[in-house]
Formats: sequence, structure tokens, C-alpha cells
Amino acid sequence: MKPNRWAVLAAIALTAVAAITPPATADSLVPKGFAPASTSWTGPLRGFVLGFSPCGKPGWCASLLSTADGGKRWRRVGTPPISLPDNHNQVKLTVIDERDIFLSDGARLLASRDGGVNWSRVRLAGVREPFYISKITEAGPRVFAMVTGFGSPSTTALYAGIAGTRVLQPVPGFTVTGSATYGDIATSGGIQVSMGADYRVQKYWTSSDGLTFESAPAPCPADSSASLSGVRRGHVLALCSGGPGTPQPGSTVRRLWRAPKLGGRFTGTAQAPTLGIDQSFSAASPAAATVAAEGGGTGFLHSTADGGATWTTTVLSGRGVCLNDLDFPDELVGVVVDGLPDAEGGSAVYRTTDGGITWGELVFG
Repeated sequence: MKPNRWAVLAAIALTAVAAITPPATADSLVPKGFAPASTSWTGPLRGFVLGFSPCGKPGWCASLLSTADGGKRWRRVGTPPISLPDNHNQVKLTVIDERDIFLSDGARLLASRDGGVNWSRVRLAGVREPFYISKITEAGPRVFAMVTGFGSPSTTALYAGIAGTRVLQPVPGFTVTGSATYGDIATSGGIQVSMGADYRVQKYWTSSDGLTFESAPAPCPADSSASLSGVRRGHVLALCSGGPGTPQPGSTVRRLWRAPKLGGRFTGTAQAPTLGIDQSFSAASPAAATVAAEGGGTGFLHSTADGGATWTTTVLSGRGVCLNDLDFPDELVGVVVDGLPDAEGGSAVYRTTDGGITWGELVFG
């Protein structure tokens, strides 16, 4: 990769980035030893974190925390009935609003309609094990889940149901099969669904109401997979990535692609940094986006503020397990989860207030 394709690699040490966030005051209700597993924010100051803390049995107990001031103070709002899975899947939190919340450990889906006080199981009709729920969201009157089955062949399918239902059904026509299959869904500013197989097949649909979908030009070339972000000031951004481990182990060829409107035709930018394997992607604005990647036991946050012409890279801790839940609730504030509660290096939530240029660790007490 030629140096002029991205301007600078700014390796910012953990000791430096931690200084940008003032020390947080933890509420007395925050459990001792709390370690974050997943985070979801409904605005730049209003956020939720699911985490686990050591307890008697089963060894780790779940807690749901919330903040209304950007993470300076936290309070416990619930104790979800979910455990850390033995396979080290992430237990993912998705907050739709103050009342509607979802939790998934990849194989089990829980929903709360009262802000995390009570929980009920949501089933996937006809799904075959083993499978993995990669994304759960709600838009308009419907709940959506992206589900990949690990049989032979692999199958990725979109499931949906009316909000509040306890059973999600596969959506006809929204399925891909192959040796390796994948998919993504974004709902901010309009609904997008992308699905692909074996880096040869890619399908893409859009919807304004969650009920009627139209096929649209795919955001990425067929030889890459698409990671979607929401519509930002009318523009749609996607990260187009080749197979992991190319051009060398611990790296990925990736580009930022953009469409002028929902359902419009995408065009690509110059190549982004290749360090790390894709973990998460999110756009803060039509020109600003961040890629979370992991490689060689190190976490990287690749950010651009000029539509992909130049990039900077923040090097996080050496946890090197995973980077999840990257999201920008507005054009300046973003969050990401580094690591897993039961990993050797533990876990942390990082927050940016300048669109991804600098990141600081939130403190829970």
C-alpha cells in the first residue's frame, strides 16, 4: 500500500488516551468488579452497558447499568437473566429506547419491554442448530434478527416479527447459502439489509418503513463483504472488506463506499489501512467513519474525517480479543467495547467526543 493512500498512522498509547476522560463517579449500586460486555447508546449522553461481576454461582452475574451524563455517573437498572457463554461469544445488548431492550448470547434472544426489569425469551421459528445471531434491531413496527447457521452449507437468513412478539419468522427471499455466509442490517435513517456468500454473491435491500423492501445496487463489489452504517445527513456509508488475512495474516483490504441517498449507487474511495481483522464499523457523518479491527493481539481504531482520503489509527490496549459495539450516536460522540469480561485482559468501554480522533476509557468504579 502506497503511503499517499492514507496520511498518517497515529499510534496513541493507552496511557495517553485515558487522560481525555475525567474520572467517573460510580454509583454505589455498581457491582464490585463490574466488567463491561456490551454497550448501546440512544444519544450522546444517554447510554447503557451490560456487564458481569464475580459472584458465587455461576461465577459471573449480569448487571445492566445506565448513564445520563456521558458516563460520569452510573446506576444499576436491572439484573438480566443471562450468563457468560462457555464459548466466549459476546453477550450483546441492543437498546431501542427507554423501554425496549434486547439481549443475545448468539444462541439465545431475550427481550424486555419495561426498561430491563422483566425479560422474556424470543424464539426463532424453524432455525437449525448450531446458529449465531449476529444482529438484533427494531425499526418501525418490526423486530429484525440476522442469523447465520453453521451447517453444510452455511446459511444466513433474516428473521422478523411484529414488535413485542415472542417468535420471529424467516423473511421469504432474504437468505444466502454457501461455504461461508454473512449479513448485516442498519436501521438509522432508513432500513438496509446486506447479505453475501463466499465473497462472490452480494444482495442488498432498502426500506423506509420496515414492511416493504426494494432490491438496490449492492454497496460493495461481489468479492468483498459489506458492513453497514446508518444514513448520515442523507448519505449512506458502507465498509467493503476482502477476506480476512489478506494481503497477509492479521490484515484486511478495505475501502469506504458511499451512496448519495438510500437506494442510490455506491462509489468507493482510496484504500483504508489494512491492519487488523474487521470487528465493527460505524460512520459519524457523511465524511467521518471508524473501523474497529484486531490483529496480533492488538486493537486498532482506524478513523477518517475526510471521506476516506486520509486515515489515522489509534492503538488500544493489548487485550487483543475483540472490539465490539462501535457506534456513533451523534457526529462527535462514539463508543466501543474492547475485550470480554472473562478474557485474560478483561474488558473496557472507550468513548470519543471528537468524532473518533481521540478515545478515553470510561470508569465504572
